[in-house]
Amino acid sequence: MKVTENDKAVLRELAERYMEHACSDKNNERRELWRALNCMRMQKPMVAIDQIPWGELNVDGSLTNRVENSYFRGIETELLRAIYKFEHFQADTVLDPCIVLPRAISNSGFGLVTQRLAHSSSGAVQSHLFKDQLEEMEDVQKLHVPTLSVNAEEEAEILAEAERIFGGIAPLRWGGINLHSGLWDSVTFWKGVESCYIDLLDRPELIHAIMERYTDAFIAHIEDINKLELYDVANNCCHCSYTFNDRVPDGERLTRKGTTYNGWTFSMAQLFTSVSPEINREFEVPYMSRIFRYFDSVYYGCCERLDDRIDIIEGMPNIRKISCSPWSNREHFASVLPKKYIMSNKPTPAYLAESSFDEEVVRKDIRRTLDAAKANGLGVELLLKDISTVNNDPARLWRWSEIAAEETLNAAIG
Repeated sequence: MKVTENDKAVLRELAERYMEHACSDKNNERRELWRALNCMRMQKPMVAIDQIPWGELNVDGSLTNRVENSYFRGIETELLRAIYKFEHFQADTVLDPCIVLPRAISNSGFGLVTQRLAHSSSGAVQSHLFKDQLEEMEDVQKLHVPTLSVNAEEEAEILAEAERIFGGIAPLRWGGINLHSGLWDSVTFWKGVESCYIDLLDRPELIHAIMERYTDAFIAHIEDINKLELYDVANNCCHCSYTFNDRVPDGERLTRKGTTYNGWTFSMAQLFTSVSPEINREFEVPYMSRIFRYFDSVYYGCCERLDDRIDIIEGMPNIRKISCSPWSNREHFASVLPKKYIMSNKPTPAYLAESSFDEEVVRKDIRRTLDAAKANGLGVELLLKDISTVNNDPARLWRWSEIAAEETLNAAIG
């Protein structure tokens, strides 16, 4: 586990740059602005940028890894990307003033491994054809509760080396498990999209059996995580959205038990963007309602359309933020979203991929969202994510961030 002196020098230099940004007044101010939004006293609409085509941004080598040790290379990557964000397209990025160490956790999984029958051969984003591994009722028994284990010896080595590397520069904290609670995303990989749609129509009893078995296994998995106190309750980001709030004050995050009851999860049923709201009600709500009770807070939705079924989503507990994707009508979304939720808008990343970057189109798109939220008295955040390409022009992302900053400052309250 011991890293070379060269690795140590590289990591210490990056940590110094990172901590300079993380301890800056600007960083601290943004943290409080996110807290205000999440506590329903928004001072300005907030902006975050994530899920980025990093390979297209490394035009000058500033994102190139130099660390040899595989574990600490992962930390190097996180530091490089965080620094790049803060120096080129900040939006309302917040950096935590510490180095997060991934834990040495083994997870056996739920019993199924994605099997691809075919996929596209080129491009950063590929299409896939999946094998249906849950074709018959007896296949449901393939799903089982994951086995978790922690390698204490390995963690002791990691911590000793991390203290040697980062001592005097940055505090350390262990990460932990963060759960993606969107069961339908996994089912889609295990069955394939077409098989899911066909069985929703022709064999709903099979789909209910799958969801019942998977939900039971998922809840048992949650309970194992809680027993071992492995949940990352100090993580301040959930599904690309910052989660600072007063329910779990920052000073208590590191001392509270690492259980899901003190943390966030995110969930969605993206497959259901092409089904009726009643399918959501029957095949999503009963199962997610059981799972969401285990969490303090839930971020719900991703790329699916939800403006036509907000009343159904509202039936599930502990949801704080709901996604307004490019496939939702944002004006209608804002008009029907209860004020107890934050409108989490997903600006389309398509404008970054076109042959030319039209700043006025981007500005109008952002302004349209802010106007819809303001007209209905909603707290709103803009999460630019799922960015497949910037057409090999990083400056587009930088400029998008500047435009978003200008528009959200103009929309600030007071």
